[in-house]
Amino acid sequence: MKLRNLFVTASAVTLSVALAAPVAADVSIDDIVNDAKTTGDVVSYGLGPKGQRYSPLKMINKDNVGSVVPVWTMSLGGEKMRGQETQPLVKDGVMYITGSYSRMWAIDTKTGREIWLYDARLPEGILPCCDVVNRGAAIFGDKVYFGTLDAQLVALNAKTGKVVWKKKIDDFKAGFSYTAAPLIVPSKAHGPLLVTGVSGGEFGIVGRVEARNVETGELIWTRPTIEGHVGMLKGKKSSMTGKKGETWKGDLYKTGGGATWNGGTYDPDTKLIFFGVGNPAPWNSHLRPGDNKWGCARIAIDPETGEIKWGYQTTPHDGWDYDGVNEVVSFDLNGTKAAATADRNGFFYVLNRETGAFINAYPFVENISWAKGIGSDGRPIYNKENYPGDPTKSKDGKKGSSVFAIPSFLGGKNWMPMAYSPDTKMFYVPSNEWGMDLWNEPVTYKKGAAYLGAGFTIKPIFDDHIGALKAIDPATGKIAWSIKNKAPLWGGVLTTAGGLVWYGTPEGYFKAVDASTGKELYSFNTGSGIVGSPITWEQDGEQYVSVVSGWGGAVPLWGGDVAKTVAHLNQGGMLWTFKLPK
Repeated sequence: MKLRNLFVTASAVTLSVALAAPVAADVSIDDIVNDAKTTGDVVSYGLGPKGQRYSPLKMINKDNVGSVVPVWTMSLGGEKMRGQETQPLVKDGVMYITGSYSRMWAIDTKTGREIWLYDARLPEGILPCCDVVNRGAAIFGDKVYFGTLDAQLVALNAKTGKVVWKKKIDDFKAGFSYTAAPLIVPSKAHGPLLVTGVSGGEFGIVGRVEARNVETGELIWTRPTIEGHVGMLKGKKSSMTGKKGETWKGDLYKTGGGATWNGGTYDPDTKLIFFGVGNPAPWNSHLRPGDNKWGCARIAIDPETGEIKWGYQTTPHDGWDYDGVNEVVSFDLNGTKAAATADRNGFFYVLNRETGAFINAYPFVENISWAKGIGSDGRPIYNKENYPGDPTKSKDGKKGSSVFAIPSFLGGKNWMPMAYSPDTKMFYVPSNEWGMDLWNEPVTYKKGAAYLGAGFTIKPIFDDHIGALKAIDPATGKIAWSIKNKAPLWGGVLTTAGGLVWYGTPEGYFKAVDASTGKELYSFNTGSGIVGSPITWEQDGEQYVSVVSGWGGAVPLWGGDVAKTVAHLNQGGMLWTFKLPK
């Protein structure tokens, strides 16, 4: 069969909308909780609520992956070819993806034919921090859910794409937006909950986690992430987050940041929701003395009440924008219910997921300069000379002394999700090696205006690479293997029982490597940089792999000298699906 016969053309995608479409059955809470074990669907972000991004499928494996071919592709179309950071969902022959500018599609998984498209039609004046991206959807019952860049939460009928309900998260003119995949979790008291965070940490908003009724969108509880703010449960004030004034001075907590912009995970064993909390605001740390809880932290929340059960700060009193939102992945470590998270600050942390107790931390990028290590108490051992200077102590009062800090504020790992294999017992982390010139500046809060108080330029620290996919043993911190990549890695990772790790590069290559050795076994160029997260599922006795291609995200916008090195990369927007030929 010639390769061209394996593709559905763009015109076919457009013209076939009226044809009979597959019908997806309702998704139950058990389907979501057990998603990691079932191979015929993908009904959660992370291929299971724990976020391990592991599939037990092994029809495609180390021995035959070199024969994989693309079977169909679909264009996300038109003038909206910005960063495509989505992870697809699949149920009963229907795939759901989100795209740039707050769009969602339902697609026939056998042909790549568009079934329906929902376009949020955004207003003027939206304030997204880091490109017009969306990272994915949630599915439950007969509805699919996603958030929009103007801070709306939308429930669509999964069969028709029609709006069932729409709820305002917050005021986009104040800097709020939404880019993460919502999370569905079980609750005895309230039934299944739709759990979301907020984006907007660079605008002095206050982060929070919220839970809603999946059927109506009614708000059940709200948990602010910055100390001193009061939560809500069933329409009434609940408890305060922390103790007012304990680690924040005066009224600084009122514009304290702590955005929860990367979404959360859920652990069915402990029945806890895990969220990462972003940087405290402003970036200029001299304006906010103290640890600034819970900025740059991981928190565990009780879905029944919205109460924080434990919290752990990776970078107390953050002075580098080492945003702490990275995903918390549940796994078992020598009989301990553990959780791992790879932080922007360059350290890979292992915690007890029942209590939040610190187990260990290991550097996973090179030449870290801001800290000498992590102490036995779990707190960083700071290199005090690597804090950017206080501008009020400079001659002109306008610019503090500059430092060169490693990693850059875009992090040893940013939002892009890692994967964990219970077969190899290793984590596969998409990391980046870079540094930054960083200095502080005066700043005051103004609604809807950037609230940084810092200047920066990101720079490479090695000539031959920035990106590096690394296999990390969480028991020892040993890096078993590392694959260098010239451009920064900015997409998610998938691992399978076939002994494979799948990932994409900004140069456009979709790759599969040996999970044990890192040896490259497959590579296909998709035509644009990959910053999305791949999935795999079984259909009609065959294993399929899908990924969305489309270069963008924060690197071209914030990357300084690094952005110049990737300016030649093409934008795009294509959904690719692969399998073994018959």
